[in-house]
Amino acid sequence: MGTGADHETDVVVIGAGQAGLSAAHFLRRAGFANGSGFVVLDHGKRAGGAWQYRWPTLRLGRVHGIHDLPGLELEERDGERPASEVVSEYFDRYERAFDLPVRRPVDVLAVRYGEGERLLVDSATETWAARAVINATGTWDRPFWPYYPGQETFAGRQLHTADYPGPTGFEGEHVVVVGGGTSAVQLLTEIAEAGRPASTTWVTRRPPVFHEGSFTPEHGRAAVARVERAVSAGRPPGSVVSVTGLTLTPEVERARAAGVLERRPMFERITPHGVAWADGSTQRADVILWATGFRAAVDHLAPLHIREPGGGIRMDGTRAVAEPRLHLVGYGPSASTIGATRAGRAAVREIRNTIVDVQELV
Repeated sequence: MGTGADHETDVVVIGAGQAGLSAAHFLRRAGFANGSGFVVLDHGKRAGGAWQYRWPTLRLGRVHGIHDLPGLELEERDGERPASEVVSEYFDRYERAFDLPVRRPVDVLAVRYGEGERLLVDSATETWAARAVINATGTWDRPFWPYYPGQETFAGRQLHTADYPGPTGFEGEHVVVVGGGTSAVQLLTEIAEAGRPASTTWVTRRPPVFHEGSFTPEHGRAAVARVERAVSAGRPPGSVVSVTGLTLTPEVERARAAGVLERRPMFERITPHGVAWADGSTQRADVILWATGFRAAVDHLAPLHIREPGGGIRMDGTRAVAEPRLHLVGYGPSASTIGATRAGRAAVREIRNTIVDVQELV
């Protein structure tokens, strides 16, 4: 077949985080061969997905939860080790244990229509022609920065969670932390517990909801169902984590008792030296730390024209309704470590049944 591409393969997996590695594992189990059967393109310089970029003081014991990849246990039980180190080592071990064909660093610039039954996946230097594409690019590359009037006049520093270096570097400064999710609470408590003379103000659009004890399976199922309804209707997905509320851990309890988590409503505008509310009150600030989440990193899919008018991608399970050769894992309801594994299995099962006649079931 003359596709004009540099490489031809059955499936291209874009991204080697939890979702991409899970999909790659199930592709191997389904009988797809390295190279001619599938390839994984990852833009990271090393294994680890988005985890390798997390701030160094985020300890394994404080993350939301990391589920094992299929077929290989995480094993690490030292909750005080940096999550970025632990997960990167685990992903590297996983790639080697299953001999997964991960190519890096490869920046995928576009996925577009090719001749016949092929989709073309373009990087800056090479093109792959594939019968199916599994997109597993996550959200880390698309930090969301909301705009407020006066933002460009702020004389201090503005950081996003993606840029957060840890609690050092804020000595003597007042930090306004914006966002109502787990990351915002972690950053507030960490800065407070660092024992340095930094002060904070917490600002959220809605009052935070704290839950005592662990989340139940019912909580999780309800959150996933809510996000699934959004993507089924073609709306942009919120993260599963964003709709589950906040857990009252011992660290959070201490921060609440110390007054660190006294929340203020969203400010109206930003001034050169702080923020201002509609009632005329103000708060001086040296730093505004935006813990405002991320959006799905899917700009490279634009040539396929699959976005709905509301900005989302209408999904049927893992399959994009407008382009059935494209599967999204780690997107919407599968944007969690356990959800990504299940989505990877489902995507491969459908691809296997659609394009390749192999005998081994997933």
